[in-house]
Amino acid sequence: MDTKLQKKIGLGTAIALSVGTTVGAGIFTSISEVAAASGCALITILAFLIGGLIMIPQNLVMAEMATAYPEDGGHYVYIKHAGWKKLAFLCGWTTFWGNDTTAIAVVALAGAQYIAYLVPMSAIAIKLLAVASILVFMTIHVVSVEGGGKFQTIMTAVKLLPFVLLIGVGAFYMRGDYISTPAVAGVPVGLAALLAGISATSWSYDGMGACCYMTGEIKDPKKTMPRALIGSVLFIIVLYALLSVVITGIMPFEALAGTIVTMAACSGTIMFQPRLEYQMAVDGLFFKSFGKVHPKYHTPYFSIMIQCLIACIFVFLGSISDLLGYFTLVLLLKNTLTFVTMFAHHKNPNYDPLWRCPAWMFMTLISIGSSMILVVSTFLWAPIPGLVAGGIAVATGMPAYYMWTRKNQSKSA
Repeated sequence: MDTKLQKKIGLGTAIALSVGTTVGAGIFTSISEVAAASGCALITILAFLIGGLIMIPQNLVMAEMATAYPEDGGHYVYIKHAGWKKLAFLCGWTTFWGNDTTAIAVVALAGAQYIAYLVPMSAIAIKLLAVASILVFMTIHVVSVEGGGKFQTIMTAVKLLPFVLLIGVGAFYMRGDYISTPAVAGVPVGLAALLAGISATSWSYDGMGACCYMTGEIKDPKKTMPRALIGSVLFIIVLYALLSVVITGIMPFEALAGTIVTMAACSGTIMFQPRLEYQMAVDGLFFKSFGKVHPKYHTPYFSIMIQCLIACIFVFLGSISDLLGYFTLVLLLKNTLTFVTMFAHHKNPNYDPLWRCPAWMFMTLISIGSSMILVVSTFLWAPIPGLVAGGIAVATGMPAYYMWTRKNQSKSA
């Protein structure tokens, strides 16, 4: 069985994947939430700017590990190579059952609901539209990596047009007194308000490591990965800062931007997520069929198709999707654990990344701290369900891990 994927992805697609996955229609809601936490427009703008700047170290650290291990799989690969194979498996296991399939369903439903806002339709029609969009994007990404990459690039470019339009038009309607208005009475001020606002921006910047899940298919990863990760974060910081300046003074047009934005995010999610389970299957730690590569299209077609088909089922089972959302805490810990692995990698004498993060120890500590912001806020949101979800992940994952490990050992014996 052929399990080798080919390097067909360039810099433009890698950036489009990271930007397209990160930037969503939720930025409009995020700005309102950050504004509520910050208390005034000026602190809101500073929160988005500083919140983005502290994400730069995360991308620098990810860029180094991506060039050290140019394989598909993202976080799973970096944790595995740190020597923490069980933890790597648990991260991948939980990601598949608690995030990947439900994320596709949630994003597809959001896009369909935005369309329904513009063209009224019944609840069942919305769900059928969501399923149709999943199947269309599934076909695109199964048939061709290059074609899927070009499609993702076009979708990302199109999704950014409403943001550019809002910034360009909104600049003529801005009122300086809105930005300089003092904080609302009764909310935190000064440093406390700024810290609250920065914390609220964290979700808006989550997702920039999407291209790391396809490193094994990216041309010249030594140059491409650092440029893609650093370029993505700088672009998103500028975009969010400008949006926060404009939106604090005018009404957002969420319905117009939402349709394009969420559909592009759906395409990106279907493109990169199945690569994790593909890599686990290649390592002999997941269902063997997930490691299949299409002989003609050179894509992990089985992994893509199964995730999309399960997502279609979740479209009609919203309550289950809500329940699986509690696995968010476990999945966020995966990000923190990934940054912690930098210390293990640097102790390995054979560790030889093609590109090195400047001041790696300092950058790693900042990355761990900034990623913990989401972990803590999520734990405070649902502490008991989050702990229960963690227990379920371990209780179901460890037997599966030992099952595949024994099977691999019997084959090699």
